[in-house]
Amino acid sequence: MCAAPRTRAALLTMDPLRLRSLNDRPRRGAARYVLYWMSAARRTRHNFGLQRAVELANELERPLLVFEALRAGYRWASARHHAFAIDGMRDNAARCAAAGVAYSAWIEPRAGAGKGLFAALAADACAVVADDWPCFFLPRALAAAARQSPVAFEAVDSCGLLPLRAAPGAFARAYDLRRYLQRELAPHLARAPLAEPLDQLRARGQAELAPAVLRRFELRGARELADARGAPAVEGLDLGVAAVARPGGPSEGARVLAAFLARNLDRYHEERSHVDAPAASGLSPYLHYGHVGAHEVFAALAARESWSPAALGASTAGKKEGWWGMSAGAESFLDELVTWRELGFNAFVHHPDSDRYESLPAWALATLERHARDRRPHVYTHAELERASTHDELWNCAQRELVRSGGMHNYLRMLWGKKVLEWSRHPREAFATLVELNNKYALDGRDPNSYSGIAWCFGRYDRPWAPERPIFGVIRYMSSANTARKFRVRDYMARHAADAGEAQSGALPFA
Repeated sequence: MCAAPRTRAALLTMDPLRLRSLNDRPRRGAARYVLYWMSAARRTRHNFGLQRAVELANELERPLLVFEALRAGYRWASARHHAFAIDGMRDNAARCAAAGVAYSAWIEPRAGAGKGLFAALAADACAVVADDWPCFFLPRALAAAARQSPVAFEAVDSCGLLPLRAAPGAFARAYDLRRYLQRELAPHLARAPLAEPLDQLRARGQAELAPAVLRRFELRGARELADARGAPAVEGLDLGVAAVARPGGPSEGARVLAAFLARNLDRYHEERSHVDAPAASGLSPYLHYGHVGAHEVFAALAARESWSPAALGASTAGKKEGWWGMSAGAESFLDELVTWRELGFNAFVHHPDSDRYESLPAWALATLERHARDRRPHVYTHAELERASTHDELWNCAQRELVRSGGMHNYLRMLWGKKVLEWSRHPREAFATLVELNNKYALDGRDPNSYSGIAWCFGRYDRPWAPERPIFGVIRYMSSANTARKFRVRDYMARHAADAGEAQSGALPFA
């Protein structure tokens, strides 16, 4: 048995806005375990969903079973995405084993092989807790699982500092969300998740699963989980999108966070957009896979800055700087981590179709459609763009970086999107091309934040810009020539030239 846990009140700090009941079924106190379905917050630290599952396990005096699955049949499934996710599964297996907590992993060998698995696990559960997430296939998967569950099914939001459903509606601009945060965020900051929720669990030891479930689905425990680069054979994966050298997982995410705070934070506000040596954080893929959470990042940043809530400013004017009461680098980084990242989550909560061209603002759609028949100086096919076979070598380098490394320099990602709009037969086609390339190759693709970045290239979160131009209308224009004049790009282009080979391992320039 572990040491006596802290008081129950410590577990009740979670904001009630983060908890949703997805069915009206009761808990079963006499069942065998509380089931935590780890799907979006794939970590054991700073995780509201795991915290809630621990709370229920203590309340019902039952052990906890952590179940983490990886589907085979999702769109854009590839060796790259699987390897990064399985790195995290191995990490979580080890952490649960060290804590004496049951952990089972399911790596689906082929699409559809997991049919019936969730129902079999839920059949012996007192209650089910799952991660809330507003994007990709997860909302549909949650709804389907809640219908199947014979017991209470709760979805818990660990997505950002602001609960997903705190805001009354979608925000049209970053400025509008920033003003809202400056008025409303402070109380939510006081309800942060526990850093180590597993420390609170009273009932330790392995919750046994029915032998039939083990035999049928080949669930893997801590000792059985395969190494990421020698993962079990999975049918249907795109092996052409190869795994990158950069490892995934919560431990690696924590290392990347510590390195950023030590090396790049102080210059972030001035150099994050530099092309040759950006002061980037490298955290975007770890945030996407849930290997690191926004609360963990914020806690580490606050400790580094010796910050307390008393430093928060009184102004609600929506300014980028000054409200947090931190250094210039920290304030600039928090505007990306909180304002811009959570803007995308806010969009998907209120407009689930935010991954579609038709979801763009009315003014943007109007100007794009008005210029849809304008003559394009260059028109490239999807295959030509994917192969980086354009006349623009800076754009080609950005595309090669994406394909080789799973990421792209943040400023160049904006240019990358703008040029695809310019070189496509119709803006709708351009939008679809960017979604396909980003989600296929980027480790942080299929994410609300990456969809909002694509949509920004088409006017979302922006305003009309004069003068009106061919193709773009009043959408903001960007050019490779201006980018090359603004930043030093020679070293970057040498690294990502056609004959430069595979990208080197190490920190990638994610925002």
